[in-house]
Amino acid sequence: MSDLTVEVDPAEVGLDPDRLSRIGAHFERYVADGRLPGWLLTVRKGGALAYVARCGSRDLEADLPVTDDTLWRIYSMTKPLTSVAAMILYEEGKLALTDPVSSFIPSFADVRVYTGGSDLRPVTVPAIEPVRVWHLLTHTAGLTYGFHRVHPVDAMYRAAGFEWSSPAGMDLAQACDAWAGLPLLFQPGAEWNYSVATDVLGRVVEVASGQSLDEFFAARILGPLGMTQTSFWAGPDAAPRLAALYMPGPGGAAARLDALGGAALAPPDMLSGGGGLVSTAADYDRFTQLLLSRPGSPAGELDGVRLLSPRTVGYMTRNHLPGGSDLETFGRPLYAESPFRGVGFGLGFAVVLDPVPGKVICSAGEISWGGAASTAFWVDQDADLTVSFFTQLLPSSAYPIRPQLRQLVYQALVRWPALGASRDVDDVDGGGAFVDLVEDPDSR
Repeated sequence: MSDLTVEVDPAEVGLDPDRLSRIGAHFERYVADGRLPGWLLTVRKGGALAYVARCGSRDLEADLPVTDDTLWRIYSMTKPLTSVAAMILYEEGKLALTDPVSSFIPSFADVRVYTGGSDLRPVTVPAIEPVRVWHLLTHTAGLTYGFHRVHPVDAMYRAAGFEWSSPAGMDLAQACDAWAGLPLLFQPGAEWNYSVATDVLGRVVEVASGQSLDEFFAARILGPLGMTQTSFWAGPDAAPRLAALYMPGPGGAAARLDALGGAALAPPDMLSGGGGLVSTAADYDRFTQLLLSRPGSPAGELDGVRLLSPRTVGYMTRNHLPGGSDLETFGRPLYAESPFRGVGFGLGFAVVLDPVPGKVICSAGEISWGGAASTAFWVDQDADLTVSFFTQLLPSSAYPIRPQLRQLVYQALVRWPALGASRDVDDVDGGGAFVDLVEDPDSR
């Protein structure tokens, strides 16, 4: 199903309808001035879809509007699904978080670490400990992306054919062997660097399960959750619904990017657990519900189908960076900026530790991530809230969509009932922590 129908009066779940309208009005201006081709937004509160807004085109040149069944390249919003896949296998005893990755991918047995030199003449030393499964889940393995363009090893990835894609004809197993042959940026576990680690994790899922990644996803996640529109490519029947991909062009207007966007129209050589899925807003909304614990519906379960135990989901959504560090202090210099202040990283998600340093209203414990084409989602356990935003503009850093979306959603949240209590804006400190809790008479 792809229909997105509002299921509850927003006021009944603590959202001010007039304030909600500010969200749509704000992002409509992005379409009006050409910065975005189109977008779709969902806000789910108290388990019910409370606000849906859509604007603009999925294909500007063909004059095709954004519709509920539009398919979006979710890129790195694939990573949480791959992380869930790994933890399903963890619960079955087929892998441990401390297992060396070389137990599943032998080429990782003898990785080396960059210590100096250029991309053409690097100086390396042996890794002092193995790359482990938990390093992949937390992006602390020492791997990187070619598109970062900040380190000599990034250049080595590009020279090997890894920037925004992988070399033609190379499958996931071959890609992992290629990455294992390139130096790590640092000793495993020593720092945080956003990377192909989740792609490597996808290969671990394949080896541990005995299934290809697309088969495992279909059988163990997408099928059980009813995410019938999500896959690694848009086939002939689905292709007309796939949004075109854009980038900022001259003067800021969105410019079509078919050279990269067209890859989603054919079966990929490499099944990318780090960024390969296309999905609909309705499908991804279902995935976010899996991660939220509500009265009568604990995390890890949706519509009576359980994928993970609540304890496992809770463990995934804790900060796993050593010493309780945030990304600003533990990450590479690339991440020493406000979106990463007060934000840690769990097993597949960013985790808000303290809402204050980043200067954007959110809740401690909130989990989130986004995709390269400016898509985003977050799950706020404290507010019983999930939000998803879909568009197709590369790169995600082009505009401050994500912080703006947060400030607009939270200004509309004037009351949120949780576990039979009502919480008013006067009771909060702006970061999701409550000074007072008032019993809700309607819950008696």
